[in-house]
Amino acid sequence: MRAHIRDRLFSLSRLDQLQHLTFATFRPRGRAGIGEKQQESLATAVEACRDFARSLNGWLLLTGTYGSGKTHLAAAIANEAVEIGVPTLFLTVPDLLDTLRATFGAEDTSFEEAFERIRGAPLLILDDFGTHNATEWAREKLFQILNHRYINRLPLVVTMNLPLEEVEGRIRSRLSDQALVRAVHLQAPDFRRAESDRGQSQLSSLDQHVRQTFSTWSDRHDERLSPIDARGLEAARHASLAFAENPEGWLVLQGPYGSGKTFLAAAIANFREAQGFPVTFVVVPDLLDHLRATFSPASTTSYDQRFEQVRTAPLLVLDDLGTQATTPWVLEKLYQLFNHRYNAALPTVITTADDEKKMDPKLFSRLKDRRLVTVMQITAPSYRGGRAKPRRASSKRGA
Repeated sequence: MRAHIRDRLFSLSRLDQLQHLTFATFRPRGRAGIGEKQQESLATAVEACRDFARSLNGWLLLTGTYGSGKTHLAAAIANEAVEIGVPTLFLTVPDLLDTLRATFGAEDTSFEEAFERIRGAPLLILDDFGTHNATEWAREKLFQILNHRYINRLPLVVTMNLPLEEVEGRIRSRLSDQALVRAVHLQAPDFRRAESDRGQSQLSSLDQHVRQTFSTWSDRHDERLSPIDARGLEAARHASLAFAENPEGWLVLQGPYGSGKTFLAAAIANFREAQGFPVTFVVVPDLLDHLRATFSPASTTSYDQRFEQVRTAPLLVLDDLGTQATTPWVLEKLYQLFNHRYNAALPTVITTADDEKKMDPKLFSRLKDRRLVTVMQITAPSYRGGRAKPRRASSKRGA
């Protein structure tokens, strides 16, 4: 039973999905256009996180606006720790609380053992502190976890968007202890938020994919793909271009990681955006983070407003379905989103590495309706590089 609890907790850490979030992939100068003080803030944060990853001593508190890079740096610490063999739990606070709640009445898991695994983990990283529903039970459990680690001086990383003044008093007193805690504030703006005048939703991260277009798509002939893989890749490109020119129904791009699904989804979004149509391009775990962030007292947007913005988007691109933590709350929100867009037949693009066996049955029930949904399966392996060969623009695209 203890091995089962341990494996369940470590699977919830999602570190296999965060392997790309390292110090090497973090942009210490931020994106183009941010100020010198903001760049200095990022540089200071990177150095503080590197120091913590080397020593794993004390506590590190990372604060800043949503999307400023806190989660990336926290994951970079986790990846460094795992690399040297330190058992690490990386949990968003809402997922942590969902995990504890799920033990009530469970036959194969006890609350006490799950709770002890969390509070006594050699390294614990709590992401998105403050986005949880602050019930009395939740406040008490979080205090017990932090107080145990405070008394025993166990290493802890906390990321949060809230000002420290808005944190519950007992927890605030622990996080304010300068003898134990190093607090670092990231002044950078949201990396995922488009600051151009392209009319994108604040949720959309399409600005990070501006180079992924149909004209920069690689046919991968230099990799000598098998005939089946090559035909499947070309069929997916044709289907994506056809959808971009006339977005009706749903298009699902299914295949292994790195096979080109996100590239084609971004190409569709960039095509539509260039034609002047509004597009919301969002990675599924990021979407759920946006929704959780509305629970914060500091949020200027209500949950209902944010959710309505997503489910009624004229064109919604959901990237990386299946990489999110599958808590009951997550599945409920995704099903509500799917169900609304399915019933309204709103144009939707979904990329996923999951097949039917791995997908939640309720979600899959919407994807298997071939009257609305076109599924393109990409069997090509992960892209290994090679120079893209620009294609001639289609006359329909006005390029």
